[in-house]
Amino acid sequence: QVQFVESGGGLVQPGGSLTLSCTAPASLVSGNVMGWYRQAPGRSRETIAYIYISGHTNFADSVKDRFTASRDNAKNTVYLQMNSLKLEDTAMYYCNQAPYREDYWGQGTQVTVSS
Repeated sequence: QVQFVESGGGLVQPGGSLTLSCTAPASLVSGNVMGWYRQAPGRSRETIAYIYISGHTNFADSVKDRFTASRDNAKNTVYLQMNSLKLEDTAMYYCNQAPYREDYWGQGTQVTVSS
């Protein structure tokens, strides 16, 4: 089964930064709009970013002006740079195509913001 593989999560204090990476076979990334998603315990999955083929990005209001995203098509990798992290950013973070493909979900990477 082909899946995305996320990495880079961890424990960080409020106000801190983390960079997440997500990689997959070229056929899943190249030529596709990509998305970053997150899910906190007891909450529904939230779409937080789109990365278009051009590299243009859109962000949810909850992370706008704090998060940036990019893609490296040569490495079949997308990135999520998270700055000024807040307690409410604590969640499991995933990448997938946009719209997402149910069979492509990976294990995600946990981000915990705590003092």
